[in-house]
Amino acid sequence: MKYKRILLKLSGEALMGDKQFGIDNNRLSQYANDIKTIVDLGVEVAIVIGGGNIFRGLQAAEGGMDRVQGDYMGMLATVINSMALQSALETHGVMTRLQSAIKMEAICEPFIRRRAVRHLEKGRVVIFGAGTGNPYFTTDTAASLRAIEIEADVILKGTRVDGIYTADPEKDKTATRYSKVTFTEVYEKNLQVMDMTAFTLCQENKLPIIVFDMNKPGNLQSLIEGVEVGTLVEI
Repeated sequence: MKYKRILLKLSGEALMGDKQFGIDNNRLSQYANDIKTIVDLGVEVAIVIGGGNIFRGLQAAEGGMDRVQGDYMGMLATVINSMALQSALETHGVMTRLQSAIKMEAICEPFIRRRAVRHLEKGRVVIFGAGTGNPYFTTDTAASLRAIEIEADVILKGTRVDGIYTADPEKDKTATRYSKVTFTEVYEKNLQVMDMTAFTLCQENKLPIIVFDMNKPGNLQSLIEGVEVGTLVEI
């Protein structure tokens, strides 16, 4: 196996499947099955998931809502998604722990780094909810931060597209996909990978990022086994 400990970043929008909002149970089940496959191989898996399928704080702020209030609502949306994913994983027989950056003792543990690492060592999937627990930070930044804290080998950013392109492939049919790209090239070419705070954190800590299509079953296992899938961003 190429990676022993990973942080998987999933977007909330990806959970919608073909729906306009909310959670598509079929998509959730596919994700859980793919994650179980790599857990069975002995990979230590941590997960951060967005909340855009339920609520986006930034859009609420644009509509006149207080930005801080909107961001906290977005954090709660990520906890809802995290609970749904936890339930799907446990239905597939995967042991999980949900840790939240905002204390909610009735439904999840508080985030404690040492405890999270111990869970991973015991073969449990650890889901980190509520972002960083701070407004003005995205779940991409939460993913970068948690990955660095648990000393993950790589961030796997599961999206709807199969990598990083020269332009938006959904809008520009002539866009071509990069197989590898450096952090510097991403800055210079203004490629959209993560928000700048999250991206800079990864660069400063020499943490590689792979952007890939999570909606294609088997892609996650292929990545773990060293097959070239998606786009690799490294120093």
